[in-house]
Amino acid sequence: MDFKLTAEEQQFAAGVRAFLDEQARHPDAAEFMAPDRDAHSQLANSPERRAFCKRMAAQGYLGMSWPKEYGGQDVPGIFEYLLNEELALRGAPLIGKGVGCIGKTIIRHGSEEMKQRFLPLILDAEVEFALGYSEPGSGSDLASLKLKAERDGDGWVLNGQKVWTTSANFAEWYWVAARTDPDAPKHKGISVFLIRMDHPGLTVRPIVTMGHHHTNEVFFDNVRIGPETLVGELNKGWTYVCEALDFERFTFYTINPLLQKFERALEALRTTDRGGAPLADDIGVRRQVGRLGADVETAKMLQRRVVDAASRGQVPAVEAAMYKVFATRLGQVITDFVLDHLGPAGLLRKGADYAVDNGVWEHFYQTTPLDTIGGGTSEVQKNIIARRGLGLPLK
Repeated sequence: MDFKLTAEEQQFAAGVRAFLDEQARHPDAAEFMAPDRDAHSQLANSPERRAFCKRMAAQGYLGMSWPKEYGGQDVPGIFEYLLNEELALRGAPLIGKGVGCIGKTIIRHGSEEMKQRFLPLILDAEVEFALGYSEPGSGSDLASLKLKAERDGDGWVLNGQKVWTTSANFAEWYWVAARTDPDAPKHKGISVFLIRMDHPGLTVRPIVTMGHHHTNEVFFDNVRIGPETLVGELNKGWTYVCEALDFERFTFYTINPLLQKFERALEALRTTDRGGAPLADDIGVRRQVGRLGADVETAKMLQRRVVDAASRGQVPAVEAAMYKVFATRLGQVITDFVLDHLGPAGLLRKGADYAVDNGVWEHFYQTTPLDTIGGGTSEVQKNIIARRGLGLPLK
């Protein structure tokens, strides 16, 4: 693997950094560039965040890899990866599901009417989407979903429930996977629909979890939809969902937040005394830091394998699974290590007197479990590694 960026890629990354430096001077910068804030907090849909996304759109950063005929620039996905690395480092909103899994699926499979309606809105940052995949009994095993979509004339009636639908409380449109053929094998009877979040019969109930993460459950009570809401072909939804994950390979797996967390860990150890000397001078602490530093470099190499495989046109399912399992667990290990050595002061929350780094380590402690669940649990990733990477049997 060659990890060196081309001159064009380096120039692009430098341009993104310059753009973000300029944005950081904006009077409302704290509302859309906050590395310590959960990306899915109650501020995720603030007017300031949406205004920032509009400025990214004006800069031409949205839909760069889309075909030119649909308003994109037809550039390699590596540029979207580089963009998201810089955005993640500054705590700014990433280019998300609208540009990636939804926009690209519409381009490949949506009707002309759907393309004309949604693609310009996505490129102009005028619309927010929520993903309706997980259900109370169908989280990691998405193909076992039970949301019913029964025929009603030329449309459908939906009844059931979704859960863990982040952004359902502010999104305008719902990208929903539902079962349209209960008699087909579970991977074959699923379809995808685009439904307005204010559609009659939809009820959104908020869920606040650890780390002030805001998500939602959504209830469908005789939600009647027309044929124009169907994405692509009937009963092809599983294919579209899997394709959507492939589209996101460049944007899911940023490494900068983990590198930044490790640097903050070192700073916390340098600035915290034990027995009149910095923790960083303790030989036992230094030995542990060395091992963690090696693990951070391992995570970086695993992440580069994802990018390398995707840039060569491969589907890096195994590489992505390996990186996600290792990196998300490492984030927890670094947090636990720092809290163990900071003592009671490390448990103080933001704003408390004597809180280390303004309480960020207590916040990390609450949010890192989500990293091992969101985007596919660690257990599911291990199954992917075992079956696809090692060729192990199902039983």
